[in-house]
Amino acid sequence: MNQRLWQPSSERRAAANLTAFMEQVKLDWEVSFQDYGDLYRWSCDEIEKFWRSVWRFGGIIADTPGSVVLQDPHRMPGARFFPQARLNFAENLLRRTGTEDAIVFWGEDRVRRPLSYDELTDQVGRLARAFSEMGVVAGDRVAAFMPNVPETMIAMLAATSIGAVFTSCSPDFGAAGVLDRFGQIEPKVLMCADGYTYKGREFRLLERVAEFSAQLPTVERVIVVEYLSRTPDLTPLDTGSHHGAAPQASLLDQVISEQSPGPPDFQRLPFNHPVYILYSSGTTGKPKCMVHGAGGTLLKHICELALLCDVKPNDRVFYFTTCGWMMWNWLVSALACEATVLLFDGNPFHPRPEVLFDLAEAEAMTLFGTSAKYIDAIRNHGLDPKSTHDLSALRTITSTGSPLAPEGFDYVYDHVKGDVCLSSISGGTDLVGCFVCGNPIGPVWRGEIQARALAMAVDIYDDDGRSLRGEKGELVCTKPFPSMPVCFWNDPDGERYRAAYFEKYPGVWWHGDFAEITKHDGVIMHGRSDATLNPGGVRIGTSEIYRQVERLDEVEEAIVVGQDWQGDVRIVLFVKLRKGVQLSPELADRMRAEIRTECSPRHVPSKILQVADIPRTKSGKIVELAVRDVIHGRPVKNVDALANPEALRLYEEREELET
Repeated sequence: MNQRLWQPSSERRAAANLTAFMEQVKLDWEVSFQDYGDLYRWSCDEIEKFWRSVWRFGGIIADTPGSVVLQDPHRMPGARFFPQARLNFAENLLRRTGTEDAIVFWGEDRVRRPLSYDELTDQVGRLARAFSEMGVVAGDRVAAFMPNVPETMIAMLAATSIGAVFTSCSPDFGAAGVLDRFGQIEPKVLMCADGYTYKGREFRLLERVAEFSAQLPTVERVIVVEYLSRTPDLTPLDTGSHHGAAPQASLLDQVISEQSPGPPDFQRLPFNHPVYILYSSGTTGKPKCMVHGAGGTLLKHICELALLCDVKPNDRVFYFTTCGWMMWNWLVSALACEATVLLFDGNPFHPRPEVLFDLAEAEAMTLFGTSAKYIDAIRNHGLDPKSTHDLSALRTITSTGSPLAPEGFDYVYDHVKGDVCLSSISGGTDLVGCFVCGNPIGPVWRGEIQARALAMAVDIYDDDGRSLRGEKGELVCTKPFPSMPVCFWNDPDGERYRAAYFEKYPGVWWHGDFAEITKHDGVIMHGRSDATLNPGGVRIGTSEIYRQVERLDEVEEAIVVGQDWQGDVRIVLFVKLRKGVQLSPELADRMRAEIRTECSPRHVPSKILQVADIPRTKSGKIVELAVRDVIHGRPVKNVDALANPEALRLYEEREELET
């Protein structure tokens, strides 16, 4: 576990944005740093100086930020950053001009489609003027039911340029899932595509849009993006019942063509003016609607992209994501670093398993963002991109969504690229960013996230609020940070907000992750603490078990839950095996031996059962709590949040769990 897998060269350290930032801080504040650890400690001790330095380094475009960086710094929640500043989110993302690529889109069966910075700005300006003519004003909501295509970015930038609030979800959501989200936030305009492709199949959307838009009484206009057809049939949208009339439907190309060319008229608004509404997964009830402010989102993303991922002008940045995952919001902020955003929509193994590495090679990708599950999948496919693709431009690989197993680290360095900063990162929709992250000037240790993110006062607490080192506990943040949600939607007194993060440890952000800080000052994530197993009162993180069983060749994937049993909790492991493999007593014994040897006897499951599928959210996260509810005969509160809700039936009334 303690093997060092990568160390940046002296040349790479010298060229890193983080090194330049440290020099700027040295000049501005007369303080020097030996390494990342020194900078991290200073950033947490001097939060106001740090964020003022990020503001300057990132070249934030705004009216004067004022003399106050942090108001009410000891209130959590309640602290406010840059209360005197006024800025516009889209203006900062569209700072660059010229004919170089701002966006390059690839789809499963679509030709490469680039947009230059000038073309992007013009399209945004035209749509922003159209929104204004439709009556959209600052604070109104623009919702997108869209695939990951350039038009989704154009819609976001157009909306936020005039101060509207943007929100999106993936087009594979059913009508009920969309209504659970958009129904709460009352959008005025709905953007949608006529369809999308996945695994070579076309999925038409307009009938579904008609179904849910009829139940969104605040929607006045529907704007349709022509993705599958050049002239899609808008008839379904004209026949929906919408309190007597369907919202007016128009094609995006027509809407844009009717407007004069040129950039938008950016409206500068207060630092905390809402820019995004994001949603919790909704696996335990109706999703929480998290409102994020423009200034905090921008600052946090510039810090993470420019400093912690070393994104520079002209870099080409990719994240495999849908528009329903916060990593989309993170990805598009690469424009603020004057980088090119690479988009892909579809199945990452279609038309062939190497398609994302084809993209990486063809587009000279510099940052490849993905999930731990994708890395596991390409390892199971036996891909060896190191020998099949030219990845010479690639400097950084980021992995999130779930903990990356040590074997995943090995695979990346052995089979993808040896000289790359592998940054396992973790944070959440709640902060539209990271608590723990990469460090481009420091080493990568096997199985460890490199560092805690700058100015994020991350600690590990036991149940009594005592700080832990080298032990597993609750991940917390003890000081305010700018990308904390401004509020939850329809939570006027902040009761739901406080209950979500500040009830367990008053005045301290509790994130619900089970983690530990290592001797290298890195971090290991052990899964969600609300899914933490507790047999005999011993707390066990689910990812500890996953690391061991998923290294076996026969195992494709696993999910582990605790079952209430005879006054205690017993561990139940469900495994999805490779095609053609059956769970035998011998294989189950090998799994138990691996877990016992590498973890402890307490980690060994009481039951190991085979399943054909494992339920997950739309963003690819396995849903331990939903499976736990099913095996206890409790209803799953929001199956519409799941990508494959039918999989839950595989866990119902299992006779093996009755003994």
